[in-house]
Amino acid sequence: MSYSDDWQLNALCRGNHAYLFFPPSTFERKDERERREMKAKAICGVCPVQEPCSQHAVAIREPFGIWGGLTEVERRNVTLVS
Repeated sequence: MSYSDDWQLNALCRGNHAYLFFPPSTFERKDERERREMKAKAICGVCPVQEPCSQHAVAIREPFGIWGGLTEVERRNVTLVS
């Protein structure tokens, strides 16, 4: 089976609001992080490629950002359960 990442072309996280999916390089307060993550997850919730995105992030053990509606911690928990 060949791997294709063409799904990324249809991801709603591409573009001007991509900053929501990764923490800033400067300090971020807990309430700011929670708001940013909530906005990112809302975008993931209506994204047409949410499932392949989250599957990809779990499979490669992506350590950063929100992928397919899952944070780093949530992905680790999925990996531990699988």
